[in-house]
Amino acid sequence: MKLLFICSRNKWRSLTAEKIFEQYGMYDVRSAGTEENARIKVTAGHIGWADKIFVMEKKHEQRLKSRFHQEVNGKCLIRLDIPDEYLFMDEDLIELLKARVSEYIEVPD
Repeated sequence: MKLLFICSRNKWRSLTAEKIFEQYGMYDVRSAGTEENARIKVTAGHIGWADKIFVMEKKHEQRLKSRFHQEVNGKCLIRLDIPDEYLFMDEDLIELLKARVSEYIEVPD
């Protein structure tokens, strides 16, 4: 299963999610950001590639639907509601990501 994690700049939240979930080996994982200055900026190719798309906030969901209307149509788009108040690999962020994502995919112990 191909998982795509999206935040604003792809430096903290979505990059942390990528690093955490790629360790499990059962998922192909990528991450990207919605802003111009993102480390990796989300493209239509990312959207087309993904089986499940996890966004951190409502604004990310809105940006994807606005910029990639056709590509996101019919895609599994999930909002995690994780605010931009964590640093890369923050322990609290890791626990929150695992808890929220486990509602949608298998997260090994």
